[in-house]
Amino acid sequence: MTTHRTLRPLVPAAAAALVALALAVPAQAQPRALGGALPAVTPRAETPVLHDDEAGGNADADDPAIWRNAAAPGRSLVIATAKEGGLRVYDLDARPVQAIAAPPAAREGGAPGRFNNVDLVHGMRLTSGRADLAVTSDRGHDRLRFYRIDRDRAGGPLGDVTDPAAPAVFSRDQDEADEQRTAYGLATWTDPASGRSYALVSRRERTSIALLELLPAAGGKVTYRKVRTLDLPSAFRLPNGTSWSPCAEPGELPQVEGMVVDPADGTLYAGQEDVGIWRLRADLTGEPELVDKVREYGVPGTYDEQTEECTAGTDPGFGGTRISADVEGLTLVTETDGDGYLLASSQGDDTFAAYDREREDDNEYEGGFRITPAGGVLDGSEECDGAAALNAPLGSRYPRGLLVVQDGHDSPGDGDRPATGFKFVDLGKVMDALDD
Repeated sequence: MTTHRTLRPLVPAAAAALVALALAVPAQAQPRALGGALPAVTPRAETPVLHDDEAGGNADADDPAIWRNAAAPGRSLVIATAKEGGLRVYDLDARPVQAIAAPPAAREGGAPGRFNNVDLVHGMRLTSGRADLAVTSDRGHDRLRFYRIDRDRAGGPLGDVTDPAAPAVFSRDQDEADEQRTAYGLATWTDPASGRSYALVSRRERTSIALLELLPAAGGKVTYRKVRTLDLPSAFRLPNGTSWSPCAEPGELPQVEGMVVDPADGTLYAGQEDVGIWRLRADLTGEPELVDKVREYGVPGTYDEQTEECTAGTDPGFGGTRISADVEGLTLVTETDGDGYLLASSQGDDTFAAYDREREDDNEYEGGFRITPAGGVLDGSEECDGAAALNAPLGSRYPRGLLVVQDGHDSPGDGDRPATGFKFVDLGKVMDALDD
């Protein structure tokens, strides 16, 4: 979640074309009130609370992925990041199965491992045979890390297969990596034409997205090479002729975190947290298009160094009507007939927005929903960072699929300790709510 914001100058001339594309998205004329009467769905299960302090192992829930066990769908797994707490693996009852620690700092006083986002690659060819992989961005070391998935492996279903020689994603050296403008958001993609697998990785506090080809290494390990990078805009020309940048701490640019690739056509959807949702080719060629804007788009802000907060100015009315910054937690609900939804977490009002999956329909907005408490036993989801949906039967618990979302304020908490976790939601209930 981004809270420190300031104004930015205009983007360089090289990005001018992207700015023009942003202007092509018209300002919405509808009322811009937050929330509204959206349908509510309730979770069926929640993971044990994680605490982001020394007593809790500095564990902070962030992003989930759902691995389906084709041989026994009821024994599928949810794999989730816990930042400095590493990875957590849960069964479909949200019970812990395995905990993997993030690696220590590369040197004394340096940044420790910090697992930010996770996604899956299915059936990748390694020197030891084909395997399903969990791929995570290690923000602390500016690396990707890879874990082979074997449900019945002794010691836990995940085994580390990261090549020790895997390069930094963005940093030139360890000093730069320790500054933490490093690998952040992540989405995987396998090109059906070539069979090659890739990871799209965003950079913290920058607008960059890198395309990395995933490669087998000796001994059943996995490494990668950078194919290309693309920079989204950091400033925008508004319809009234003025320039606008999201407010942030000095030196920070509007970053991307939530990302997902539609495997049907290789479309990448990227959530630039304080700007909106971009649509672009997963190979990072061609021109990005801004699908929707956050409500706060175009609102001026002044950063206060004393409070480390932004003071918003008058809203000129150029923003969207459906999502509030930060936009995060992008995931796809795919259907066999080609329909489905792109879901996005709207952190500013604790809702989720659903867009038509088909780009031919210009990813039309289809509705939204909230995840609310269930009978006083389970709480809902607030300020959701990450989400994952799987529209496939998962045994008797989730015969219509599963949606897993991060909860940024798990309750009941434990005093003043930061508390986060993940909520498991019947995807069928979500689909029913959107279809009503």
